[in-house]
Amino acid sequence: MSDTQMQRWISAFLDAQAAERDAARNTRLAYGRDLLDFAGWLAHRGVDFTTADRQAVEDYLVSCEGEGLSKATRARRLSAIRQMYRFAHEEGWRDDNPALRLRGPGQDQRLPKVLSHEEVDRLLDAARDKGRSLDDQCRNRALVELLYATGLRVSELVELPVAAVRGDPRMIMVRGKGGKERMVPLSGPAREAVAEWLTRRDRAEEMDRKAGRAASKFLFPSRGAAGHLTRHHFYVLIKQIAVLAGVSPAKVTPHTLRHAFATHLLAGGADLRVIQMLLGHADVATTEIYTHVLDDHLKTLVLDHHPLATRKTDDA
Repeated sequence: MSDTQMQRWISAFLDAQAAERDAARNTRLAYGRDLLDFAGWLAHRGVDFTTADRQAVEDYLVSCEGEGLSKATRARRLSAIRQMYRFAHEEGWRDDNPALRLRGPGQDQRLPKVLSHEEVDRLLDAARDKGRSLDDQCRNRALVELLYATGLRVSELVELPVAAVRGDPRMIMVRGKGGKERMVPLSGPAREAVAEWLTRRDRAEEMDRKAGRAASKFLFPSRGAAGHLTRHHFYVLIKQIAVLAGVSPAKVTPHTLRHAFATHLLAGGADLRVIQMLLGHADVATTEIYTHVLDDHLKTLVLDHHPLATRKTDDA
């Protein structure tokens, strides 16, 4: 089997993931990179997808560990390999799945960084002033208000269609991972920020239309290839807003604002199942990490502020 034939296996597998499982684009891109790396590793050793056995897959995973790849990355690579071979078996290309009974390395459970209410307020205030023009400032405020109000994933935020917010809705429909849809509520400040941005966005789009440029379907349009603000652009933007707000940029990413949404809701008494639904988690076990975050936060508050924790002993 040549390198080209292995690439055809990968392409066919990824097409099936998109068509049959409605896998998210970012997931398919990650799987594609993982499988190309595996194919290159096999080819270097004179093996291919049809001849690789369980030992070859194990050796590959050991080499990944030797490269210093994280447990999460190695677990994802094994998952990609296992699923590709399952697909190959179903297609009759292999009689077995050499990765079927291999155990993954597991993933280190890392608790998300917690932003306080005060830090989030400073970020929201700073977003109002970030931008070279009033249009930019209104857009940036709408981005941050929306993210904190809804807990959207960054890809869901930047790809949000403008039709979702027409008519000043109290709830918006979001298309998440795997094409699954869910409803999320909008807070008053988020609705106000979106309405102000929508007015300026539509005004600018009308000028573009008169100049012969096509209208955008996205709430946050861009003239780049994607047609909308990119995840990277927003990642850089939120770091700049953090600096402006006097919040450590090391603590602030689009994902930490999603974490803040969930943690602050849980601290306010929201039910874990409701938070699971709002975040679009398939399994409540994923959402349960926020109970650990909250427990850790409360423990820190007690240790830092309880009189017995701060009182100095006379015997010392």
